[in-house]
Amino acid sequence: MNLPNLLTLSRIPLMLLVIALLYPSSESTYQWVRTSALLLFLFAALTDWLDGWLARKIGQVSEFGKFMDALSDKVLTLGMFISLLVLDEIGKWALFPVLLILSRELLITGLRLVASAKGKILAAEKVGKLKTVIQLSCICLFLGKIALEDDFGEIIAEPLHQDLIQFLLLSGRVTLIIATVITVLSGIVYLSKYWNLLIEDNE
Repeated sequence: MNLPNLLTLSRIPLMLLVIALLYPSSESTYQWVRTSALLLFLFAALTDWLDGWLARKIGQVSEFGKFMDALSDKVLTLGMFISLLVLDEIGKWALFPVLLILSRELLITGLRLVASAKGKILAAEKVGKLKTVIQLSCICLFLGKIALEDDFGEIIAEPLHQDLIQFLLLSGRVTLIIATVITVLSGIVYLSKYWNLLIEDNE
């Protein structure tokens, strides 16, 4: 197991650690736990770029790495979206967008598995990478709102503090809608490009 692949796989335990930091109530934990969750998630998001850059830099690009890079992105983002929904940090209205994102990701993962069974690895498309960046940005906005709400109440003056919370919340919701649209569009792009893998006859 080389370093780029380790960075790729690290996104899964990092996601679990972030969720563990978000789960306790603010009254039962230390002040900077939400900020720690945000910083940890930012590092996990950074590995999405770092693993590919490092693999190309040291010449360790592999088919396994390409497949797991896309899969780890999905586990990270879907795990965070579902957790934020369960913790009621997004709002019940977000159930439909999150289900759309979940459906698209499962469908494309199934397509990748079919391609893999036929000896083909589907690397991430540019629109897929854009989708991931927007999803990660959306999650960062919600985590930033949580951190600001729980950790900075005594540092920032009350009117400004509430204004910043509302700004991050609104920005996160708008970004979630944008992420959902691009996620669905990128799914359509993948299906139109690789649909033949699903319908071609077995020989």
